[in-house]
Amino acid sequence: MKPSPDALGILETQGLTAILEATDAMLKAASVKLVGKEKIGAAYVTVIVRGDVAVVKAAIEAGEHAAAPLGKVIAAHVIARPHEDLAALLPV
Repeated sequence: MKPSPDALGILETQGLTAILEATDAMLKAASVKLVGKEKIGAAYVTVIVRGDVAVVKAAIEAGEHAAAPLGKVIAAHVIARPHEDLAALLPV
């Protein structure tokens, strides 16, 4: 088991407008890298970012605050040291 040095931040909203605003806020608030997005269904969209734990936490918080007035925040989570095999599940 080898953990990744970068944290993963996951933010899921209901509504495209909310996730776009949230993603913009995340990228402006912290030096994170956008990993990708996934359309889940029922208008749920998830965006994943990665970077140092502190900046990912700051980005996710900024994203939550930005998305809340525009749509429903379904989930927001930070995985501090994800297992390297988790990369197989991430968007390409």
